[in-house]
Amino acid sequence: MLILGEPGSGRSTLARALHAAGPHGAGPLVEVDAGVIPAELFESELFGYRAGAFTGAERDNEGRVARAAGGTLALDHVEGLPLAVQPKLLRLLAERRYAPLGGADLAAEARFVAIGPDDLPERVAAGTFRADLFYRLEVLCFRLPPLRRRRAELPAIARRLAADLAERFGRPAPEIAPRALEWMARHRWPGNLTELRALLERELILSSGTLLDPGPPAGALADPPPRPLAAVEADEIRRALAHTRGHQGRAAELLGISRKALWQKRKRHGIP
Repeated sequence: MLILGEPGSGRSTLARALHAAGPHGAGPLVEVDAGVIPAELFESELFGYRAGAFTGAERDNEGRVARAAGGTLALDHVEGLPLAVQPKLLRLLAERRYAPLGGADLAAEARFVAIGPDDLPERVAAGTFRADLFYRLEVLCFRLPPLRRRRAELPAIARRLAADLAERFGRPAPEIAPRALEWMARHRWPGNLTELRALLERELILSSGTLLDPGPPAGALADPPPRPLAAVEADEIRRALAHTRGHQGRAAELLGISRKALWQKRKRHGIP
């Protein structure tokens, strides 16, 4: 499975929910962040190694794939996966087999969930992520919209988060003031759910009652200023390319322009 979305949009939360709801829910959930493991160590961390496989390998290390047996392996920031490791991950998914460094082939017995950014299809088109691996991951794909595109759901989301935080701090479930909900509907939420949760947590800690009236950062009550047209155009081109998985012809149709015009605009905005 593949989960795509902006940072803070709830991708890891969805991965954990999919694990808990599936047939592997009773097994382990092993999470790996490709963005924090050095490239030269990633293969051994993921697949493990045998004693003597390299200098300093004094004992066997089973690796994350083996630890996830009977459960789920969740790979966050899949876009940071080293190119040299991607073919081995492709084999793992295609054949359900892998080889620890210095060891023989083993069978993989875990479900695999990858988490990446909205622009992963663009990275495929740019050659920084393998196309065959992307299509193997995309068998079942979930695209999480950013919070700014879920304004109708904001009151329900905010109340649920506030109730969860109140339970965590052992306090009564709070209400959220109408003025705060009005501001939330106007705010762009660049940090998505992470930003909303941090705002509600701060207000709950500082509040003496059960009514939350979280105020915005300085100047945020006003509507955001208009964006430059060039920035808007570049964002829409990226969205069209992501929607069509990098297919320039279909992206041009969605944007209502010719393939040549799209190519020229991509060159102008530096979009690969």
